[in-house]
Amino acid sequence: MALRGRVALVTGGAQGIGRAVAECLLRNESKVAFLDFNRQVGDQCKKELDNEFDEENSIFIPCDVTDTLNLQDAFKQTVGHFGRLDIVVNNAGINNEKNWRKTIEVNLTSVIQGTYLALEHMSKEYGKEGGVIINVSSMAAFLHSPHQPVYTATKCGVVAFSRALAEAAERGSYGVRINMLCPGFVDTPLLQSVNQEDNMGKFVEYKDEFKQRMDKYGVLKPSLVAEGAVRMITDATLNGAVMKITCSKGIHFHTYEPPSC
Repeated sequence: MALRGRVALVTGGAQGIGRAVAECLLRNESKVAFLDFNRQVGDQCKKELDNEFDEENSIFIPCDVTDTLNLQDAFKQTVGHFGRLDIVVNNAGINNEKNWRKTIEVNLTSVIQGTYLALEHMSKEYGKEGGVIINVSSMAAFLHSPHQPVYTATKCGVVAFSRALAEAAERGSYGVRINMLCPGFVDTPLLQSVNQEDNMGKFVEYKDEFKQRMDKYGVLKPSLVAEGAVRMITDATLNGAVMKITCSKGIHFHTYEPPSC
């Protein structure tokens, strides 16, 4: 898929990975609606993007992705403003082991909801022109973390759901490709949450061990993750692909062995 003139919706798009993806898409002449729960951060992001790119090419939509009606409205606003939708990046995520239900709602439930909304607005089964969905998971889906059991579960869920639906989309000729992005530790505000008892609950006692893991595996820049996302968007051969991004190996893909009896 060529990016020029395409319309993208990015959740959690005002900071971290989401902002890096939005910037990369704008640099490639796409139009972007970026959603974020934090209105103040979103307004500031919009001002900064307008200083670098044509202000007509982006809109900020305040959105709580756990609120179904709010998320539905954000999709409608995007299509109403730009006239179409071609790319959806379900990126919003939190790290909260204390309020683990909220973590499930943001990291997994909203990704499922966002994927189905994306299909409603892009799938050929609904008379649309097709598109691409990128669901952001994590290396935690492959290297479980005893410091983040619920976070780990949500990221595993994103991969399992997305792979299954990617095959369904291919069988059903939806015209929509669904791929997964699994970065290691990334330099984002979420990474700082491991220091806070309000986020980690009883697991905060392992914060030093968690930091040791970061030192061991390294911390990625959001720009590299955005580069991976754009590669999956533009490569029409990729569907159901699981892209890993680590400091040691860079951008690479996970391979699954065929099931055996």
